[in-house]
Amino acid sequence: MTPPRPRLQLQAATGIHRGDRQYQQDRIEIFTHPRVVGLMLAVVADGMGGRSGGRMAADQVILTSRQLFDRFVPSQEEPLSLLQSIVRESHLMIKLSAISAEQEPHSTVACVLLQPDGHCHWAHVGDSRVHVFRAGRLLVRTKDHSYVQELVDAGTLSETMARNHPMSNVLTSSLGTAEDPPFVSDSMPLKAGDVVLLCSDGLWHYFVDTELGSALDRLEPRESCEFLIAKARQRAVGRGDNLSLAVLKLGRSEARAAAAPHGIRP
Repeated sequence: MTPPRPRLQLQAATGIHRGDRQYQQDRIEIFTHPRVVGLMLAVVADGMGGRSGGRMAADQVILTSRQLFDRFVPSQEEPLSLLQSIVRESHLMIKLSAISAEQEPHSTVACVLLQPDGHCHWAHVGDSRVHVFRAGRLLVRTKDHSYVQELVDAGTLSETMARNHPMSNVLTSSLGTAEDPPFVSDSMPLKAGDVVLLCSDGLWHYFVDTELGSALDRLEPRESCEFLIAKARQRAVGRGDNLSLAVLKLGRSEARAAAAPHGIRP
């Protein structure tokens, strides 16, 4: 019989900024389960579709996630079934809300369910991403549902070129569209020292993965949120989108100095 994995300590923080937009359409939340200690759900939603439409869509993702997570019973339901329900029901509710919206609302979503023993499950739609880092090295990064990602997959565009492509914001799937979005999910066991990052494209657009890993490894979650937002705002030079991020860092035994990370270019 395999012994249960021990509970791991967790530090978490979120950050959000309007960027240089007139209004905020990103939403980011971390929920703790009302009955299961140590069970956590993190969700980022990047709304699109006009001032009220985009915010309405992102709000609907957060509301649906909260309601489904509150009702989730880990002993009776599978984690990926919860994430699939969040994607499916958020998509349906956004489509229904379009009836009264001033513009057609859409949203991306990236969500992570973290269990008390460190087992991590995630799903996403659109170009909001989930990253998993270990000792500053990228282990996992979700693939965007976007035009440029298809070019990268086809081998006609490099990752570096994709970040600055003029059509980098063109999505091939999102919540609220006429067609049902794909359900893309995965899971893995984490260990002490691992860091999970969820973020919208307004944040990841300004960094390569090694820079993100360096900052997240050397800084505590609150400090890393503040540092990455400040650096993204600097690099946006007045043209930045809404940006949001959530950082989940599993506790490690040795203390780490919170010095300014190396590897981040000005």
